[in-house]
Amino acid sequence: MAEQPRDYFVIKAKENGVQVIGLTRGQDTRFHHAEKLDRGEVMIAEFTEHTSAVKIRGKARLWTKFGVIETGDFEE
Repeated sequence: MAEQPRDYFVIKAKENGVQVIGLTRGQDTRFHHAEKLDRGEVMIAEFTEHTSAVKIRGKARLWTKFGVIETGDFEE
């Protein structure tokens, strides 16, 4: 059976200490992985059978299939 295509996204830190936290699938949502990025660092990540959500703390820019998303302080 062919594997399902996964959703990839890119995170670029706009400041030191940006936290990227992976959350699990299942009945109980739990933290299962954490990374810390410094300004200018880039992380390419994907959703998998174990990762259903990602939480970003700090100022970062994300590129997803939905477009570009800015975290941190912003004006609407």
